[in-house]
Amino acid sequence: MKYLIMLYGSQQDYDAMAGRPGGKPPMSAEAVAAMHAHMEAIHKDLAESGELVDGRGLTAPVHARRVQLRGGAPVVTDGPYPETQEVLAGFTVVECASFDRATEIAARFVNPDAEGEYVDVRPVAEGIEDLDG
Repeated sequence: MKYLIMLYGSQQDYDAMAGRPGGKPPMSAEAVAAMHAHMEAIHKDLAESGELVDGRGLTAPVHARRVQLRGGAPVVTDGPYPETQEVLAGFTVVECASFDRATEIAARFVNPDAEGEYVDVRPVAEGIEDLDG
């Protein structure tokens, strides 16, 4: 079974990674490098175990567009959204034996020093029969 691990962030998080002052203290270049090395190590381990399907980071919310329908017509809103609004920051898709194993993998992505940080884990629907809710 495949599972999607979703990582979240806000524009404030991206600003902090870029070293810009704002709602969160700027991260040092060393701290950003350590975060990227941590993510790379997890993906390397998962690739070696055969469980990694794909994993990517996403650009800052300032580069996002939200598309909604209003009165049947698409309405496009360019980012950034409110500084504190969480958005999908990245994802990893794993293929493993169980939901428990996917949850174990997902826990490696949560920063133990960031109180309240979380990731979501959801099974990937392979067909309509998997959408039984």
